[in-house]
Amino acid sequence: MALKVAILDYSIGNLYSVEKAFKHIGADPVLVSTPQAIKDADRLVLPGVGAFKKCIDTLEDLKFIDSILEFIKSGRPFLGICVGMQLLMSKSFEGGESKGLGIISGTVDPIPTLWDGKRLKVPHIGWRSINESSRGQLLKNIEPEEAFYFVHSYNSNIQDSSAKSCLASYEDYPITALVEKDNVFGCQFHPEKSRDSGLTLLKNFMVL
Repeated sequence: MALKVAILDYSIGNLYSVEKAFKHIGADPVLVSTPQAIKDADRLVLPGVGAFKKCIDTLEDLKFIDSILEFIKSGRPFLGICVGMQLLMSKSFEGGESKGLGIISGTVDPIPTLWDGKRLKVPHIGWRSINESSRGQLLKNIEPEEAFYFVHSYNSNIQDSSAKSCLASYEDYPITALVEKDNVFGCQFHPEKSRDSGLTLLKNFMVL
């Protein structure tokens, strides 16, 4: 029997692309729109696009936050994608200061338009490889030169010594591409848009 993957449907994120990617690798994805529907899932995925504040406020309004925290506490694997990863942090400064889920100590800060004398286009859009390919369970069987698709204006700065993170480089500016803490995983890029490398990452998530 395929493992049940609950994809949290709070009307924010590439829900159907994520669902399609999980189906492609043989998983059993289900879009869930109520906190109660999370309880019997084997895996939980939190997608997200756009502004951090809108995402966290919507989760709060729909009463999802306690259910997400309970799921994580249960030890079952959790994956945050794009803003879904940023929501794991302590707080964000996008559109003013907002509290995150607080699973991983860190802040979500704007990508600078000038870094080490180089002008950076924001949002950051494009394909990047992961610098530390040997770290983290999600990168198993993914070669260092394989790239993932990014589109974002804010970056997670990890301050949690118990969390492992992997970086990508945007004109030498360090982008937090992946984070891992116990059963909690996050990727800033979109695995559902990252072709074979993204599908391999999702497969790795399913066998945790």
